[in-house]
Amino acid sequence: MQKYDRIKLVVKDDFNKLEDAKIILLGVGGVGSFCLDCLYRSGVKNITIVDFDSYDMSNQNRQMWSELHEGEIKVEALKEHYPELEIINKRIDEAWVQEFDFDAFDLVLDAIDDRNAKLAIAQKCHKKLISSFGSAKRLDPTKVQVGDIWKSYGDKFGSKIRYELKKRGFNKKYKVIFSSEEATIKEKGSFMGVTATFGLTMCAETIKKIREGK
Repeated sequence: MQKYDRIKLVVKDDFNKLEDAKIILLGVGGVGSFCLDCLYRSGVKNITIVDFDSYDMSNQNRQMWSELHEGEIKVEALKEHYPELEIINKRIDEAWVQEFDFDAFDLVLDAIDDRNAKLAIAQKCHKKLISSFGSAKRLDPTKVQVGDIWKSYGDKFGSKIRYELKKRGFNKKYKVIFSSEEATIKEKGSFMGVTATFGLTMCAETIKKIREGK
């Protein structure tokens, strides 16, 4: 069998849509790295990734390839594993979001944790946005869900995003990945079972939207 024969059995003629889709993935840490790997293995290769960080030891419990590239810039290291990637080594803040042109992309995937940047992305890209809320502090991957931003719950970070969007007069809808599990600790600990589930769920939702043509 060839590399993509098994995914083609599942998506059938829609595989061409996966090959043609143009995606931008913001943040390639725990959630973003698993989403990236899932997309790439599914035939989605026209992907631009944006991140400014370098790998350190603390990343190795939850980020794809991190143990092989300690001290290296993330986007540059990931291009070694996914050579078709376009990479942008930049910090994603509110100013960068305002200046960047997202028009060329079919979908915008938000896997960052900067609140102001997240709010700016939602306001600018909601029509083609899939956004991840917090995956830290949790242990139950079965509680991970996809839903409308305004129907998400169980996440204090998500609650802050909804509150700030309302303050800004924003009332549009977009999809978010969230967990209904209450945080188990106060510290920002993480379990790869949950982090990876967030990333894989984001990938699955992306493939769904590509197939729907949205």
